[in-house]
Amino acid sequence: MERKYFGTDGIRGHVGEGAITPDFMLRLGYATGKVLGKMSAGKRSNRPYILIGKDTRVSGYMFEAALEAGLIYSGVDVGLLGPMPTPAIAYLTRTFHARAGIVISASHNPFHDNGIKFFCGEGYKLPDEVEREIEAALELPMEAAENLGKAYRVDDAASRYIEFSKASTPWNFSLGGLKVVLDCANGATYHIAPKVFRELGAEVTALSASPDGLNINLECGSTKPKQLQRAVVEQGADLGIAFDGDGDRVLFVDRNGELVDGDQLLFIIGLYQQEHLGGCKGIVGTLMSNYGFELALRERKIPFERAKVGDRYVLEKMKANGWMLGGESSGHIICADASTTGDGIVAALQVLRALSEFDQPLHQLKARMQMLPQHMINVRLGHRDGILDHPEVVAAVSDAELQLAENGRVLLRPSGTEPLIRVMVEGRDSAQVEQLAQQISSVVQRVGGG
Repeated sequence: MERKYFGTDGIRGHVGEGAITPDFMLRLGYATGKVLGKMSAGKRSNRPYILIGKDTRVSGYMFEAALEAGLIYSGVDVGLLGPMPTPAIAYLTRTFHARAGIVISASHNPFHDNGIKFFCGEGYKLPDEVEREIEAALELPMEAAENLGKAYRVDDAASRYIEFSKASTPWNFSLGGLKVVLDCANGATYHIAPKVFRELGAEVTALSASPDGLNINLECGSTKPKQLQRAVVEQGADLGIAFDGDGDRVLFVDRNGELVDGDQLLFIIGLYQQEHLGGCKGIVGTLMSNYGFELALRERKIPFERAKVGDRYVLEKMKANGWMLGGESSGHIICADASTTGDGIVAALQVLRALSEFDQPLHQLKARMQMLPQHMINVRLGHRDGILDHPEVVAAVSDAELQLAENGRVLLRPSGTEPLIRVMVEGRDSAQVEQLAQQISSVVQRVGGG
């Protein structure tokens, strides 16, 4: 059965439209309680316990209350975490032995969007088949459970996650002497990240750590890092760290104000594992990972594979290969030896651990990997059917690949939400890369009637 509401990362949209309404969230809470309550039958306790956390956007209060009411009506107990990073909710779901964790967040989107995503009791994204069951249960009439659930406030949620984050590094690890600027995106890390880095000894300046419900991701955070880049240079900091609104992504800024993306951060962590921890089994990237990243890993004999774009697919391939490290250039990094999902704070600490062991500043260590020029063009089309297999498009791609030889790659990828084909070319020569991208795009547009 095709899913109607759930995408690759839960349910997301504009507040007040489609599924992002209080009445839908009430029914979603009830449906979730019925499905997961049924799964709990026969266990030591027949009463499931589900955690709810959220980011800082103003609509989170409304959806938290609606989900809570639906869950309680179905007979489920609810633990309210308040504003917490997405990976913290995954962690707390495991440690509380909860049946599931619910995250109310639209990640890096602006405040007028919101969404819902689920973690199972083991801290991983809820399986597709369970999401389908929940969707089917949305059609059930709402009937009060014989024993209504209860709600509890988890007052120590933040302190628990702070200690977990610090424990992802060795007990004697210190950031003493490090001057760092943190951009918390006015999001879920605002009360967590500054404490983690200060308690580890760093001198911290916190930016965008005063959420008002409307300013999440507003000209700040990992999607808008310019204020962080300026602050690092102006303050003479060693580096800057930017999180997104729900704290599952992270990007760095070096002391020169240059952005360091997820591919570069993955390389640094993998290099550290290879040279200081007895080897790196392999790293999973995505179709969009920079070709320079792949070449740098190949040179150091670190296995590398690409997954489809999306942390769900990255984690699937990591599990299949038995690898502990993977992620996306956007900064969604999964360190599976420490966390079950992308965790911006944990990933940042692994990078800082590498810098400490190599005893090199970030701008020097990142230079061990050469990022290749990348040019992408979005081609809007009248139709997309058969475009990627059209003989003229195939010939244009083959010609470009021949010109690039072993020094680049071509990727054509349809958008999942719009009538677009994304044409991306990478190579060592930026002028050639741009020219080839333009040539392929012209063929795609002609064939597709764009």
